[in-house]
Amino acid sequence: MCGIAGHLGNGSIADVRAVVDALRHRGPDAVGFHVDEARGLVLGHARLSVLDHEGGGQPMATADGQLVVVFNGEIYNHRALRRFLEQRGHAFRSDHADTEVLLHGYREWGEALPERLNGMWAFALYDAREGRLFLSRDRFGKKPLYYSRQGETFAFASELHALLRHGALRASQSVPALQKFFAYGFIPAPHSLYGEVRKLPAGHNLILEAASRIPLVRRYWEYVPEPGPPLTTAETAARAGELRELLSRAVRRRMEADVPLGVLLSGGIDSSSVAALAAEAYGGPGRLQTFSIGFEESSFDESGFSRLAAEHCGSEHHLTTVSCRQVREELDRMLEALDEPMGDCSLLPTYVLCRETRRRVTVALGGDGADELFAGYDPFRALRLAELYQRWVPRPLHMGIRLAASWLPVSGRNMSLDFRLNRALRAPEFRPALWNPLWMSPLTPAEVGDLLGVPCAPEAVYAEAIEAWDNCPAPNPVDRTIQFYIKLYLQDDILTKVDRASMAHALEVRSPYLDPDLVDFVRRLPTSGKYHRGRTKVLLRQALEPVLPRAILRRPKKGFGLPLTRWFRDWEFRLENLHGVLDDAFIRRRIDSHRRGATDERLFLWNVVVLEHFLGRHPAREPNRSPHGRA
Repeated sequence: MCGIAGHLGNGSIADVRAVVDALRHRGPDAVGFHVDEARGLVLGHARLSVLDHEGGGQPMATADGQLVVVFNGEIYNHRALRRFLEQRGHAFRSDHADTEVLLHGYREWGEALPERLNGMWAFALYDAREGRLFLSRDRFGKKPLYYSRQGETFAFASELHALLRHGALRASQSVPALQKFFAYGFIPAPHSLYGEVRKLPAGHNLILEAASRIPLVRRYWEYVPEPGPPLTTAETAARAGELRELLSRAVRRRMEADVPLGVLLSGGIDSSSVAALAAEAYGGPGRLQTFSIGFEESSFDESGFSRLAAEHCGSEHHLTTVSCRQVREELDRMLEALDEPMGDCSLLPTYVLCRETRRRVTVALGGDGADELFAGYDPFRALRLAELYQRWVPRPLHMGIRLAASWLPVSGRNMSLDFRLNRALRAPEFRPALWNPLWMSPLTPAEVGDLLGVPCAPEAVYAEAIEAWDNCPAPNPVDRTIQFYIKLYLQDDILTKVDRASMAHALEVRSPYLDPDLVDFVRRLPTSGKYHRGRTKVLLRQALEPVLPRAILRRPKKGFGLPLTRWFRDWEFRLENLHGVLDDAFIRRRIDSHRRGATDERLFLWNVVVLEHFLGRHPAREPNRSPHGRA
């Protein structure tokens, strides 16, 4: 993994150097720059060396100097692409650097290059002959890419706060983005916290002509479910075997590295399957290293299952236990790694896990993506109940039922009954397209309006969720929910969290479940192969029966959370950086209600903690007033 940055237009190499300096945690091994003074172009790169230490330095250029690229990611099919391109007459100079495939691949296929890549990436490729800058982000958004066009300057970078080190850029808080932050728990692409900065969405390219400097954003891929008919018993067995083989290939593809490699192991089905298949690829016990986190709070602890999985695959296992004291002591450092506000508290154990993992390896495999592809989350079970509730329970009774549910004692346990019930009862007040974001939202749209003092229409704040639901070609709610989780939650929460936590320690994390061949197989499965009568991950569990112990295959889903309900009852909340942004009285009422045990406000209060920290460290800014010349 690496950090990339650059600009086209007004600015200096000092601007890009300042951005790259802020990205050195992503790439501690080397830095490099490419300058085209005539066009005002500067490309910068901070490298974490994983493949071809000698020949993989960046920025990398073709022999004739026409094409130059800065790249963050890994291309897993680079060897096959290299062989094809060599047969087409392309002459490679590196031994096995995947970066060079991008240069020759662009020369061969142009803007269609990303469609041929199997990997994770954010890259910027400059065509000096055409005066064109080509940016691309991988299908699921595993690697981040922010950009901004302001006046005569177009600039981009791997991280938001690093980009804002560029002296020509200003940044002002976006009210719509703040609304979405409290309505989703994250800020969905293409929005960022600042109105002047955009995220390039997953599965999109950006083309910028030097003459106009007007960014043109185009989608090259999106997840589209095409569920087939139900499977017969014989077909089910065959498809399970095919699925297991596809996952095994995906794991093997992601094990190529010139540095030590391990597996992040929670003890759930997803990470345990990756560990088992990686150990199998190594050819025996004792060669694979696995890493997990334990909690002092028993309802959040999975260490027993992670030990079971490690024993089953014969790995050298490393367990780290997280305490409340440790989290509080390191909170500021952990939140600084986040880069942009996101309300997923599992950042904290993920941060610790990645730090401990990096002490021994440079690359780690994880199980991210399986819950989204195979309907693994709790809301899938709530869909049918929500439909029946909305259809058969008269609307005048809804408020009374919600009030009765609010009287349940607040337990604070991981995914407790009171927490799930109060989440689920929000949904029937709205149309089905809004059920999924409302399940995870820290606040309802009406509450967001009260907090910010600006009306918050559900149709506007949840526009992305509505689009994902309404545009899904599969009419059933399961596949529509999968569409939501893949297009929004996976991109802007799960993968963002893992990228920031891992890159804070220069650890590269790879996701076999997001292999394009595997994803293409899953999206064509019948819906019943993913979710059927309350059972999640139906075909996946069958496919993994020869691979995993029955205790892991049959265990219920457990989120990677923290005991925030208990912690926040005596938490010292800092609100000074929120004055003038959020309504103080609204926040204090929620704090008081939580401390009294009247309500469970853990999601909202965590968002408050995150945003307060971020605004204190990264206030809105104006550009430097000194003139910026060419590079």
